[in-house]
Amino acid sequence: MANILIADDEKGIVEIIKKVLEKDNHKVDCFDSYQKINKAGLNNYDLLILDVMMPGKDGFTFCSEIRNSINCPIIFLTAKTNENDIVYGLALGGDDYITKPFRISELRARINAHLRRDKRENHSVMKTGNVIFDLSAKTLSLNNSEIYFTKSEYMICEFLAKNRGHVFSREQIYENIFGFDALGDSSTVAVHIKNIRAKFSEQNYNPIETVWGIGYKWL
Repeated sequence: MANILIADDEKGIVEIIKKVLEKDNHKVDCFDSYQKINKAGLNNYDLLILDVMMPGKDGFTFCSEIRNSINCPIIFLTAKTNENDIVYGLALGGDDYITKPFRISELRARINAHLRRDKRENHSVMKTGNVIFDLSAKTLSLNNSEIYFTKSEYMICEFLAKNRGHVFSREQIYENIFGFDALGDSSTVAVHIKNIRAKFSEQNYNPIETVWGIGYKWL
């Protein structure tokens, strides 16, 4: 069972999502405005579902306000399909996004995949080149300086680094990280890798190579 927060002002959508998640034995709290959410209590949740377009304050703004103080996965619900909007949302710290309209089975599958991934633990350290992974804390440092990644960004780095030198398609990366492929949107991977590279580039480092027409590999 997980504690899940839903922020969306479309009552019909919220009722459907809540009903499905409660059937999966999750506890669900729903809000139709970000102003009604107690930020101090957000660490009690295992996953947040945030609608982007809300009156008063949008989901991107809310995410930017809370991301540094919480550690759970964030999934955006959005009617925006422009790639720049998607890139912006993930750069703010979102882990995934689903565009409206969507299939409830897809949302349910993605939620469960993020929750399963969040429970994985591996108490060890892995080093590749100048990059050190703390596999328990799920943190990454370069030249002894920690780089902040969202959970999805970190997991992509860890997966590619554990399979260093092997090339994986976007679809293969998505399946290995989130646990399924048919319902997922593999373009999320390309956006995450773009953000990963931007963060590494601040230290003049790029461990991920694009193999054109195939996918990505860790150097």
